[in-house]
Amino acid sequence: MAKSKAALAREALEGLNNDIELFEDEVESSSEIETDGSNFLNENLLTHAKIKSTLVGTLIELKKSNAKVLLQTSHEMIVDEFGLIHSGFVFGAAEYAAVAAINEENVVIIGCRSKFFAPAKLGDSIEFEAKSRYEEARKREIKVIGSINEVKVFEGIFHAVILEKHILKTKIDELQASFTTKEL
Repeated sequence: MAKSKAALAREALEGLNNDIELFEDEVESSSEIETDGSNFLNENLLTHAKIKSTLVGTLIELKKSNAKVLLQTSHEMIVDEFGLIHSGFVFGAAEYAAVAAINEENVVIIGCRSKFFAPAKLGDSIEFEAKSRYEEARKREIKVIGSINEVKVFEGIFHAVILEKHILKTKIDELQASFTTKEL
């Protein structure tokens, strides 16, 4: 007797769930990728000291005006039963690579033009390569390319500015200054 469409769909989903569970076990047992935030490159990184590598990737290369970040997708990032990864995690890893390429304490991303060329799924390893331009300027442009197995899945041009003080400290100082001038 022929199976109903619903029964076939249920079987397909069960098979996918089994594949996802097997892959998660593989990822958890893998010791190749360091995701605990204690990466030795972080010692030379001047920004984003408290970022969670499990959410935005691990810094795997840091050079002047260049950085590479590896994002190992995880179960916490999926949005559906197919294992689709939310694009916000992909974007977050790209932004992390961009600020690492600048490697200044008070760098702030002020804009971005980005394109997603293909989706990421559970278990994908996405490598982001960031290259910064205009090294001597306060404003910088950073090109970031994200790839899965050398296939481009993301490209973005980030714009950043380097501030003298932390962005939140700057805002507090501006507010205090405006209150002081109003009182006079």
